[in-house]
Amino acid sequence: MATITLGGTPAKTNGELPRVGQKAPDFTLIKTDLTTATLANYKGRKVVLNIFPSVETSVCAASVRQFNEKASKLANTSVLCISRDLPFTQARFCAAEGLTNVECLSDFKDGSFGKKYGIYIESGNFSYLNARAVVVLNENGKVVYNELVPEIGKEPNYEAAIHNL
Repeated sequence: MATITLGGTPAKTNGELPRVGQKAPDFTLIKTDLTTATLANYKGRKVVLNIFPSVETSVCAASVRQFNEKASKLANTSVLCISRDLPFTQARFCAAEGLTNVECLSDFKDGSFGKKYGIYIESGNFSYLNARAVVVLNENGKVVYNELVPEIGKEPNYEAAIHNL
């Protein structure tokens, strides 16, 4: 269990992020077209998991924009923006912003992604959402970088994440 804060108020997650060197847990998430995506869909590619509570908040939206900009310069890399928002909300946001270099995926059905990755928020005002985190995977699906952002209202370290690709 990790402790994070929202506006300085402590909250707990259900576990810890997968460790560097560990094989990333598989997942099934919902794409904006309502089909499913699994980790196996990205085999052979580097993957950035940009995880956040909701694209409807300013910091979460900023992280999607930042990773969209950075993704345009990355070869053989998929940037997956993961929240518990409905796929319709994610699609509308990306269309309105003109974001085409990232893929939004939803954990809305059962929160299993957040639970497997140890970032499911169990207490506080953001209970049942996913904490803000970045996990970078190599082409073999192993974790090469992870960051649990300690204050939900802060952005992740984009440069450190990209540096580890």
